[in-house]
Amino acid sequence: MTTTHALQQAAPEAAPTTIAATLAAYREGRSTPGKVVAELLARIDSSGRDEVWISRVPSKQLKQQAAALDLMLQIKGEAVLESMPLFGIPFAVKDNIDVAEMVTTGACPEFGRLASESATVVQRLQAAGALLVGKTNLDQFATGLVGVRSPYGAVRNAIKSEYVSGGSSSGSAVAVALGQVMFSLGTDTAGSGRVPAAFNHLVGLKPTKGLISARGLVPACRTLDCISIFAHDVADAWRVLHSASGFDAEDGYSRRPTMLGVKRRGYRIAIPDHCEFFGDSLAQEAWERSLAQIAALPGVSLAKIPFAPFSAAAELLYQGPWVAERRAALGDFFQEHRDAIHPVVGQITAQADDYDAVDSFNAQYRLADLRRQAENLLEGSDLMLVPTTTTFPTIAEVEADPVVRNAQLGHYTNFVNLMDMSALAIPAVWRRDGLPAGVTLIGPAGADHLLAEAGARMQQQLGGAAQADTIAAAPLPFNESTIKVCVVGAHLAGQPLNWQLLEAGARRVAVTRTAAHYRLYALAGTTPPKPGLARTEGDGAAIAVEVWEMPLRQFGGFVAAIPAPLGIGTVELADGSSVKGFICEPAGIADATDITHHGGWVPYLHSLN
Repeated sequence: MTTTHALQQAAPEAAPTTIAATLAAYREGRSTPGKVVAELLARIDSSGRDEVWISRVPSKQLKQQAAALDLMLQIKGEAVLESMPLFGIPFAVKDNIDVAEMVTTGACPEFGRLASESATVVQRLQAAGALLVGKTNLDQFATGLVGVRSPYGAVRNAIKSEYVSGGSSSGSAVAVALGQVMFSLGTDTAGSGRVPAAFNHLVGLKPTKGLISARGLVPACRTLDCISIFAHDVADAWRVLHSASGFDAEDGYSRRPTMLGVKRRGYRIAIPDHCEFFGDSLAQEAWERSLAQIAALPGVSLAKIPFAPFSAAAELLYQGPWVAERRAALGDFFQEHRDAIHPVVGQITAQADDYDAVDSFNAQYRLADLRRQAENLLEGSDLMLVPTTTTFPTIAEVEADPVVRNAQLGHYTNFVNLMDMSALAIPAVWRRDGLPAGVTLIGPAGADHLLAEAGARMQQQLGGAAQADTIAAAPLPFNESTIKVCVVGAHLAGQPLNWQLLEAGARRVAVTRTAAHYRLYALAGTTPPKPGLARTEGDGAAIAVEVWEMPLRQFGGFVAAIPAPLGIGTVELADGSSVKGFICEPAGIADATDITHHGGWVPYLHSLN
């Protein structure tokens, strides 16, 4: 039997380090953007994988941009790394996303047009310091999950070149997997940002629709399209999402979703009651081994649910009137340049003629019913977990049966955007034949932070690096009204009630002390043990506290859960500022123990040991 260690050696050699490690190397003077770019360009030139790219920034120009960043780093030092969170990080974009002064083809040369400005997401990433390397190949007009429907050539798998890379974001995934860039942008309408991730041992983050602006994207189905992110680990993808996202008033589908908090008491995970692999026993076995490892995480519980509503919704995408959206996206080009369109893409798009407005409304009614059924099935779960793909065909197998093979790959992906859900694909255990496999975490709109934190824990459990705590403490990838809350005892980081802050979407913003006129008491008879903070006009001291920032919408529920004699009042900090924070009613300290001399709750707990 092949060992897991041996299977992992099948991954491409000289894979790049993570974004976080690269930024650390810049900070410590061990590397520069110029060195990173030179290494990546050498890797591209020696790879023999020309089908990955449709167009690239000229090497001379890219080196000049990197040299300018080198100088900036030399002059400004660490300050520039703080202000530009993706400083000197090379990336690629799928060639249905506009980049100023580059041609956008959608993998159709006759469709190509010179973009006058970059897509909003590209502008955001470049403002964060990321270096664009070029534009990648795709299934034409983002129609396909296989990566072979392109006049620029079939994009071969990064692990075993006779297998498909997955699509439609084929080039974007393979560029990351081969170490030619550190992250990339794809798009995801039916799974195009997740299937290639599974086939190339990557993370594929498909955010809540509208979290990343789609302005500057050639649409496939505009009501469903999402720009997605490929990276080597969840923490990198989350870092990119933070820079890439943001409300765009000029994008009709941009929105500010209500973001769910992370979980700290384990995860209630729904899984399909029956998993379909279309006879691929190796894919099934990889799923079962991955599921067993995930189930071993502390606090994880699995519950099987019927998958029928999800698979029924998935069938609507290509066997219903949504194909008319693909026709609408192409406009007159479809009729005027039919000979320029890939035969399979043309065949799929032409199905629009089979549907009318009545069919469209009936399909929407059907989808609404299926969505409600899905919501009811998932009501008792934190997230859903599915195999990312069903099987892993070779390029020859897809060419022999292009429509059926493609449809099989979308079994666990097609329904997600139709049901307005968020998803995160992560690498799973390797198949016994040395090919990669993947699993996907799925949640409702706004579950991006929850999925990232859970996915990071699962990726670590499946052999990746530790990263979940970094994600849990990271800023959320959008702006909303927040409030700062000062905590002094059981809600401190590492203490038994800290989960209440994390699950409310809060993040720690300061470790500090109060002003020097407070006293701290160990309250009697509380479970878990808690302190009480009281302001005094007499002999007081500065008490160690933490300041957490939470969404304002979560504040009422958080306060409602606070038991007497504690409450929320106003606490003055050592710097003279004031924030909302835990205080204690006078009656609560009547039989409490004064522990002010310890200077804080944690030192007091240590003294008990």
